[in-house]
Amino acid sequence: MLVISTVNEWRVAHPGASLGLLELSGVENPHSSPELDKRKRELEARLREHYQGFTRQDFLSLPVMSAYERYYKRFDKTYHVLLQVESIVLKGRNLPNVSPLVDANFMAEVDTLVLTAGHDVARLLEPVLMDVSRAGDQITRMDGTSKAIRAGDMIMRDAQGISCTILYGQDNRSPISAQTSKVLYVAYAPAGVPLESVETQVRMIADNIRLFSPNSIVERHQLLSA
Repeated sequence: MLVISTVNEWRVAHPGASLGLLELSGVENPHSSPELDKRKRELEARLREHYQGFTRQDFLSLPVMSAYERYYKRFDKTYHVLLQVESIVLKGRNLPNVSPLVDANFMAEVDTLVLTAGHDVARLLEPVLMDVSRAGDQITRMDGTSKAIRAGDMIMRDAQGISCTILYGQDNRSPISAQTSKVLYVAYAPAGVPLESVETQVRMIADNIRLFSPNSIVERHQLLSA
């Protein structure tokens, strides 16, 4: 397992926050998965039925969504999972097809509304720290551009730099690829998100992965609280 720890600055800056960690080895990441695609269609239908008639304010009144909206509002941003759920429910769009290991996470994310990132363990360099951004921090985003990060955001660092932030997403060093055999998912939950929702998110990702990678091994299933 990776050596992962939280720093005191994270706990001080984000009291009441929590993290869900899911690390698996021996995973497969095939080009596609009919079983996962079937679950996608079932999830889309369930979301559209459950949220039928919802407006944006209705979505924002949901406890989990409300907690993220408060967090993002501090930085003058909109929670992107809100936009994704709206596109599925209100615009009839389908869940994307990136790769099964990526899609397994995204499916759980639009179900629980809990923000989660997925990393290739082999591309992370210990120690891995759950931290808070500081003035001068930067991340190289997945498109290769460098982005200055506002201070105070929840982030993950490894020995090479910032790997992920709530506001700006993942870096371009550690994303999941077709060659990924060990994977780490990190659920980021600001204060107000029930710990039960984080646990459900982690469990749903693992359940989705079993559809196409039944021999994967759970190395870590852990919840951390500030």
